[in-house]
Amino acid sequence: MKKLLTTKYSTGAFNAAMLLLRIGSGVLIMNHGYGKLIKFGSLQDKFMNFLGLGSTLSLSLVIFAEFFCGMFIILGLFTRLAAIPLIIAMGVVLFKVHNADFFGDGETAALFLTAFMVLLIVGPGKVSIDGMIGK
Repeated sequence: MKKLLTTKYSTGAFNAAMLLLRIGSGVLIMNHGYGKLIKFGSLQDKFMNFLGLGSTLSLSLVIFAEFFCGMFIILGLFTRLAAIPLIIAMGVVLFKVHNADFFGDGETAALFLTAFMVLLIVGPGKVSIDGMIGK
């Protein structure tokens, strides 16, 4: 019981938590990107035209962020760099698409945004390719 109430944690617990966060958020965001990737042809003309980039380029950037950067997040490869496009994408989804509706339709984007901001700030942990390279 005492362990549940303490604010201290071990390095191993921290690294396990970061691995869990990376795998969970990475797999879930990759699923969103995969759906867009396989429907690229039908979505490219209908997708949101963000900042006048055109719907095809906007869709391509979102697929890159969600699918490919999601894969990097899972692997812990270039984790902080991979988090940046995901933070931008989730920020656009939350604030532009869902009008900052944190407790309604934008809730999922807010959760992803939070997870990727944590990964940007803290990094991937030692159980990652970045952690192995950084030794």
